Amino acid sequence: MQKKIIFIVGSLRAKSFNRQLANKIVSLIGTRAEVSFLEYADVPFMNQDAENPTPPSIARVRSEVQAADGLWICTPEYNAAVPGVLKNLLDWLSRSLVPGDFASGTAVTGKKVTISGVGGKNATRSSRADLKKLLDFMRTEVVGGEGTGFSADATAFQTDVLALSDEHVTALQKQVTAFLAAV
Repeated sequence: MQKKIIFIVGSLRAKSFNRQLANKIVSLIGTRAEVSFLEYADVPFMNQDAENPTPPSIARVRSEVQAADGLWICTPEYNAAVPGVLKNLLDWLSRSLVPGDFASGTAVTGKKVTISGVGGKNATRSSRADLKKLLDFMRTEVVGGEGTGFSADATAFQTDVLALSDEHVTALQKQVTAFLAAV
């Protein structure tokens, strides 16, 4: 049976470099896994007052995540940190599936996750480090540590087109191989 991987892109921008990065990774995976994207623009701000009953968008993303064998997060870095929309999603996914029963687990408990990111000169180093720490706390199994990070060149910021070097593609191929072996 083919493994199922869900991509979570930490930016909602239509021409997001990280969506482009995720699409490149999907092409590298090819037919070795079933791949989909988690769409979560409709997820409300985390608010314990709105947690029960579970909002429909939260039930949907939890169900999709639970059905996956692994998650691949592609994230930018906003002000040296994880983007708010991604953090909000992860906060929801970190909540107990059974209200009030924190020992019952979450949609991501034990889930295998890997991280990639593309951004400015910092190559998403800070956001990937924060994300690794957060995912460890959430009791996921992070494969490949802080993952792979890349800096978009100046042209990308003018054209909204991400160009990856051969070196970048080789690093991604290694990450694909390692992640597919882990899931």
